[in-house]
Amino acid sequence: MEYLSTEVLVVGGGTGGTAAAIQAARRGARTLLVSEFSWLGGMLTAAGVSAPDGNELLSLQTGLWGAFLRELEQRQPGGLDHAWVSFFTYEPRIGAEIFADWVAALPNLQWIAGQVPLAAKMQGDRLTTVEFADYHITADVILDGTELGDLLALAEVPHRWGWELQSDLGEASAPKVLEGWMQHYPVQAPTWVVVMQDVGGSAAPSIPLPDRPSADHPFVGAWDGYGVEAFLNYGRLPGDRFMINWPQNGNDYGENLNRLLGSDAERQAFFQDARDYSQHFAHVIQRELGDRYGLAADTFPQDARSMGDGAFALHPYFRESRRVVGLKTVCEADLLPLPDASVAPLPLLPDGTVEAIAIGNYPNDHHYPGHSLPLQSRSLHWGGRWTGVPFALPYRCLVPQTVDGLLVCEKNISVSHIANGATRLQPTVMGLGQAAGMAAALCVEQQCSPRSLAVRTLQQALLTDAIAPAAVIPSLINQPIASTWQTVQETVLNHPECYPTEPLPPPKETRIAVPKQSTYLSSLSSYIGVFHREVNGAQQLETYWLQCQQPKAEQGKAIKLVALSHVIYERLKKIENGQNVSIQGHLNAYGNWLRVENLQKTE
Repeated sequence: MEYLSTEVLVVGGGTGGTAAAIQAARRGARTLLVSEFSWLGGMLTAAGVSAPDGNELLSLQTGLWGAFLRELEQRQPGGLDHAWVSFFTYEPRIGAEIFADWVAALPNLQWIAGQVPLAAKMQGDRLTTVEFADYHITADVILDGTELGDLLALAEVPHRWGWELQSDLGEASAPKVLEGWMQHYPVQAPTWVVVMQDVGGSAAPSIPLPDRPSADHPFVGAWDGYGVEAFLNYGRLPGDRFMINWPQNGNDYGENLNRLLGSDAERQAFFQDARDYSQHFAHVIQRELGDRYGLAADTFPQDARSMGDGAFALHPYFRESRRVVGLKTVCEADLLPLPDASVAPLPLLPDGTVEAIAIGNYPNDHHYPGHSLPLQSRSLHWGGRWTGVPFALPYRCLVPQTVDGLLVCEKNISVSHIANGATRLQPTVMGLGQAAGMAAALCVEQQCSPRSLAVRTLQQALLTDAIAPAAVIPSLINQPIASTWQTVQETVLNHPECYPTEPLPPPKETRIAVPKQSTYLSSLSSYIGVFHREVNGAQQLETYWLQCQQPKAEQGKAIKLVALSHVIYERLKKIENGQNVSIQGHLNAYGNWLRVENLQKTE
């Protein structure tokens, strides 16, 4: 047993934990990051969900999330436009390399892999120590970045698991009583991602049934209503690979989910069943679609602690965790749009101070195989497509109600089961991790406890970070390329009564500002054609199309035009039907859309 002490200890190398450790170390704190697996990044890498959802709009691409996207754009051959479920798809290995490189660049950040927390020790109401198989680590501030909130259980920190009723938190989408299927699924179903590959004319090795295949045939109708091509292109990755993370009669797996809270043997039994379920699905895909589709066996590393095997992720994609009982619980109403507005309300302290520290915009999505849950709408039609209403999360959702010296930084924040469906996504969790890591470092600097840290100090540190400044105010128009970006954020913090009307002058920039070495802008393609606007439904929702004339390869095709930039969206709204236009952007042939970066009228 090796005895170590540090200023900040991050337990868990998932999306939030990795971001927290990097941010704490960049701020200057001596930081230890202890992960279970040999890859950092969790959902974005080791769990194989390299098609992230949410925070896709330019105004939300800030902080470590924005920096991660820019790195991907530089490193991923062929760009990021491959699937229709996400604007950004990439090889999981490249994401893991980015995180490993960021960690290696920080001499005050030590990373220990292959360890899980086994015990936690308290001094009074303060968590001080975490024990692993080979390490006994004491820290000034400890962060739980585990996928399932394991440190909360070890330290006996009050937490939630499962549903709340309407009578508990007043959420309109929560049930009045638990139905039988809700008891069957206390939390959302995880998915063990498997990556398949189209080998073309040759035959791929046969994918065997698992030793214990499902007794029935649970995958009947998996791609009904979509078709085979759309099914495969849902999570298409570079190199004719496919992320298989399919919700309709696919490989979501949620049988006996309480095993995840049980003994190590019970958890491992769940893991084996979930992995076997995905193998069975891959077997059915190959059998039904042809032997040109096999396992992409070089996608993930062989890891001593994982049941993953080359094509199978290192661990399941967990959509829900134990959730800490924090100083503030984020509920559904906190994420719903303000009246006559396109943003959710700002989180406020009792004295009216804005306590926003991370942003998101995912609509809200729950996974229970064979069942659906009606939810209050958070959807927003913007940029010629559907997205979600931007929201902000409060600092107090990271701080346990009764235990000091501890912050959470994953899906284990203080959030309801219903609201978790919007807060659980990768970019939002990365933002929460960045905020938690910055808070931990500030606590070390100021020699204060997390609950005593002034939220405005944290907000200012995030906004002015030298490497990856992060927005704390959600916005559709306050683009990080604008020189006024930080001023607008600070103005809203000082005058929340002006929100959501933002004091932003008309932006002049029309392109995303990126590092000089980036291939992002140089990879833009040019298109010429005739602009068409469609207006649909009682809400008069507008979609935009280009009847393409050039280049020759796209001639005669109708391509949907979408915008992630407020500047481009405003231009699209003003173009007249039948106008000749010249466009530069990124074509996603699999989603049949053109992500517009430059737009000009032509004669």
